[in-house]
Amino acid sequence: MNQEQIGKFMQELRKEKNMTQEELAEILGVNVKSVSRWENGKTMPDLSLLPLLAKELNVEVSELLNGRRMTKEELIELKDTIEQLIEYSQNEIIDKSKIWQFNLKIGWCILVLAILNNYLHFLGIIFTPNAEEFVQGILYGVGIAYELICVYNVSHKLPLKEKKKNLIKKLKK
Repeated sequence: MNQEQIGKFMQELRKEKNMTQEELAEILGVNVKSVSRWENGKTMPDLSLLPLLAKELNVEVSELLNGRRMTKEELIELKDTIEQLIEYSQNEIIDKSKIWQFNLKIGWCILVLAILNNYLHFLGIIFTPNAEEFVQGILYGVGIAYELICVYNVSHKLPLKEKKKNLIKKLKK
């Protein structure tokens, strides 16, 4: 893959549609600098954005990745491979999200243990009174840190376009 060729092709397609970088960026839910970097051949769009980008520019994903229009025979040959790559990328994102959701549950369990110890003092069976308070403080700290990290990571897995839609819905209410 030649990133510069792909970038020039994206730029040509965007200009054919009389679209600015800002308009394309808004549609894709990315910032203008990202679109500029793609068109300059410095970076490539995320795999998960390729289907939306291709649809917006009226080409196939395989044409985008090759940086040129392709014959029907070439498209058929590459289509399955590219669809599998995109599906793999999307499944990977889902798997990571499941891991963070599991970690979120672990954080809640740690917090529940710390809160229950306030009433049941079960840590007092294992530790001396000062050590019990110390361990309980650690449980609170670790539980809260776990929750904050997990919430941050889970919330940042949503595509930017989804976040914008959610924000617009909230503002309309």
